[in-house]
Amino acid sequence: MAISLRKARTIIRKALEEGRRLELKPLSVVVLDAGGHVIAFEREDGAAPGRFGIAQGKAYGSVMLGMAGTAQMQRAEAQAYFMAAVNGVYGGQVVPVPGGVLLRDKKGAVIGAVGVTGDTSDNDVLAAMAGIEAANLVGES
Repeated sequence: MAISLRKARTIIRKALEEGRRLELKPLSVVVLDAGGHVIAFEREDGAAPGRFGIAQGKAYGSVMLGMAGTAQMQRAEAQAYFMAAVNGVYGGQVVPVPGGVLLRDKKGAVIGAVGVTGDTSDNDVLAAMAGIEAANLVGES
């Protein structure tokens, strides 16, 4: 199963709506396919211009490692050398913190990832999950 542009746009729209509902700081949201390629991205007015790299890094690490941002952070805390090596392999593109959410199909296969940044990592996850649920997909944070 691939993530369609329509589903990616739904994820983004609903994640941003959830951020506004929760009165979060301006968010940036990216949706990647299973190969780590960008399907769609949006940055809210007022979000810092560098947020694309952070959102992409959260999602990219999730999809490339098959490990959500929360698990990546735990791994980084337990084995910093491992995440440093991973970041070397992937050219420094991995941001191992919550806000990178794996997208899985109903059978459990990784079909992509969502990266959200702009508020606290925990709030970024809340926004991402709202978008994923609205698109009728399964998220692992």
